[in-house]
This record gives sequence, structure tokens and C-alpha cells, in this order.
Amino acid sequence: MDKSETVAVNGTLLSPRTFVTMLRVLWVALAVVMGFAIASAGDEHSKAAAFASATGWWLIVAVVIVALVVPSALGLTLVRVIAPFTVVIAIAALVLGASAIIGAVAVALAAVVALLAMSGEVGEAMVQGSAYGKEHRLPLRPPAALLLPLVVSWVLWAAAMLAAVLLLSAEQWLVGIVVTTLAFVLTWLLVTRSHRLSLRWLVLVPAGLVVHDPVVMGETLMVPKGNVAVARLALADTQAADLTGPAAGVALDIAVREMVLAVFAASRAQPKGKALHVQSFLVAPTRPGRALQALASAGIHIA
Repeated sequence: MDKSETVAVNGTLLSPRTFVTMLRVLWVALAVVMGFAIASAGDEHSKAAAFASATGWWLIVAVVIVALVVPSALGLTLVRVIAPFTVVIAIAALVLGASAIIGAVAVALAAVVALLAMSGEVGEAMVQGSAYGKEHRLPLRPPAALLLPLVVSWVLWAAAMLAAVLLLSAEQWLVGIVVTTLAFVLTWLLVTRSHRLSLRWLVLVPAGLVVHDPVVMGETLMVPKGNVAVARLALADTQAADLTGPAAGVALDIAVREMVLAVFAASRAQPKGKALHVQSFLVAPTRPGRALQALASAGIHIA
């Protein structure tokens, strides 16, 4: 195992791949337990309700299994959209009559799956799955300003999905079909917007480093290794150009020997984008310590 792929956690060594393996195991366990919870809740209702609920659940299970078996940036997007929704499903099954013990276990498993899916380690392993050659992709934290709109969008989507299943289960066909159509439209919008966040990486390649960020940057920033002077944790009073969004939390300050051109994406304030020659810049990996370790392993000086 590459040292850059290992982190110390409570005295043990866990790699991002290990986190994904744990998520796979927990997902299979959740699939079975939730299946029983949905079935026991369906016993209290019509056969149509049981069929609609079971079909919807096993479709969700199949999508996530494919995403976890073949890790990719798109798979990460799907897993992170769906995993928190399993908590909603588990609670709904419990409220609608599922066995108390099975329902409680389903809720607990769903919560652990959701937390694990959102971890930086799972994010790194998933995006690395679709990397080319010797790329080492380090996911970046989302800009803080995008978090609330993303949460609101997810809540609206989750409500539409749950309402669609409940309406179809109640044989309210006309309204159910309308809400189901709305749910599919919201799914496309949510996945499309969320996927842009899954494509934000600090990438280490043999020739240097790359900031790939379709949200903040108008063009990919590429810096040859020989032009990277130092990388360090950013100080509060740093004058480095902020390429983080801005994002909350600790950022890395990467200084270069010769100025590089950073092109920012278009915005309302800057409809044509903005280009700056920078001597240093900030990026916000989800795990700054792991990122510094990876940079050091790539031969970049760490201060």
C-alpha cells in the first residue's frame, strides 16, 4: 500500500479503500435489514403499497451497489445523494408499522452509512477510482455558500421521492404519477449540481500538481513540480489568492517560484470571469493532513 493512501486513526492504519470496503459491507447489511423493515411495514397496508415500496428500495440498492463496486466521481455523487435518504426511508418504515426492533436497527445502520458516505476518505477513494494513470486525486471541500442551497435542494428532492412512493402505494395514480415525474426531474437537477462538487480535486501527477475545479475555476490550474516552492497550512493573515470558494475549515497555502495564471469562473459580479497572476494560492482538501502527506511523498517541500 502506498504511504500516501494511509492515515492514522486511533492508533490503527486505515486507507480510503478500507473506508469504502466498510461502506460496502454496511450497505449490504442495510439492504437486508431495510428490506425486512419495508416488508413488515407493508404488511399493514395493501399489496400495491408493499410492491411499490419494495421495488423502489431494491432499485436504490442496485444503484448504490454498482456505484460502490465501480468507484468513480459519478458514483460518489450518487452515493452521497442516496445514503442520507436511507435514514428518511428507515424512519418512514418505522412510522408506517415496521417492527420496532428491525426499524430501529435500520435507522441506526442508515445513519452510519450516511456518515461514512460523507467522509473524506470515501470521497478520496471514489474519485481515485476514475483517475488516469498515476494521478492522485484529493477532493476539495465545497464552497460554504453552496451548502445551504444544496441542503434545501436535497430536502425538496427527498420529500418528492417519499411522497411519490406513498401516493403510488395508496393507489393515488394520477397525483402519484405527477409527483413521480417531479421527483425524477428533481433527481436530475440535484445529481447534476451535486456532481460538479464531486469533480473538485487537487491532483498530484508526476509532472506537478493540478487544481481541477469546475465550480470556482474557469480553467484548470496546472503547476509544474519545479515551479512549486512550498506547501503549508494557511495562516489567518495569508495574502494568497483564495481558490477555495471560499470553503470553511483549514486550507493549504501553495507558493510558486514564478507566478501562474489563475482563471476564475464567471459569476454575477464577474460575468466574463477573472484572471489573476498569483504567487501563492489556497486550496481546501477535505483532509489537509493527508494532502500534505501526499504532497511530501510527491517530492514537494512542506513547511
